[in-house]
Amino acid sequence: MRMRPLLTALATATAATAALALAAPAAPAAPSVQDDTKSTTSTNGVFADPNVAPGGNFDLAVWQLQEPVGSPGSPTTISSDRLQGKNGFQDQYFYTDTRDGAMTFWAPEKGVTTPNSNYARSELREMKRGGGAADWSLSGSHKLSATLRVVSVTKNVAVGQIHLGSGGSSTKPLVELYYRSNGDIVVGTENSPDGGQTLHPVGNVPVGKTWTYTIAVSGGDTLDITVNGSTTHYDIPSSFFKYKQYFKAGSYNQSSSDSTTKGAKVGFYGLTVSHS
Repeated sequence: MRMRPLLTALATATAATAALALAAPAAPAAPSVQDDTKSTTSTNGVFADPNVAPGGNFDLAVWQLQEPVGSPGSPTTISSDRLQGKNGFQDQYFYTDTRDGAMTFWAPEKGVTTPNSNYARSELREMKRGGGAADWSLSGSHKLSATLRVVSVTKNVAVGQIHLGSGGSSTKPLVELYYRSNGDIVVGTENSPDGGQTLHPVGNVPVGKTWTYTIAVSGGDTLDITVNGSTTHYDIPSSFFKYKQYFKAGSYNQSSSDSTTKGAKVGFYGLTVSHS
């Protein structure tokens, strides 16, 4: 597997722009959001309204939500129709933070999981606009971009994925982006549809601080991972070429216990998907 580092500049906001930002969270356990406009704007580029549901600030027409509740092996899912709009769905696992407008995902260590995972999640699954599950081929260009902060995490949380769709029997992800409790950001690239993951450190951001990522596919055979402006590239093994894919984003907790109070909480200030 080849890696071609490519550093790009990370833009910083001016003091004048920062002055327009919404008030940062005041909770002592969560350091304040960094002074940049991305931290206080939603996916449509306007200031997030802390008094509406996530669907009032974010374009959720291309997402379906999975929550850590339901029946064993069958977590509850919330359709995109229910997520959309200022009065859209929200609850204790998915909600707007009233302090700063962040679309917030909470996944405790104890919760309902999918049949192929031991970990609970509060996570968005990409859908087609107008209905149906997203299921795109590796050819072309595909990009998931986010501005976020991990509010709390016990050990490790996946905040973004490309997951295998149709084309075979594997239920593995192509790539997962992890955030660890020490602030390390790590990319996990799957070795084959049969399993096995290679980990690549790509950054470090303290808990509670805002950062950005992009998970992208280009040329049909390359993963482009950008964290805070620094990009690395990874070859996609040919064994994945027959599979179609879809994006996921949110809080996919990577630890489990009997605790419903420990877990991973992640706030998003921007989230966009593009295909070309």
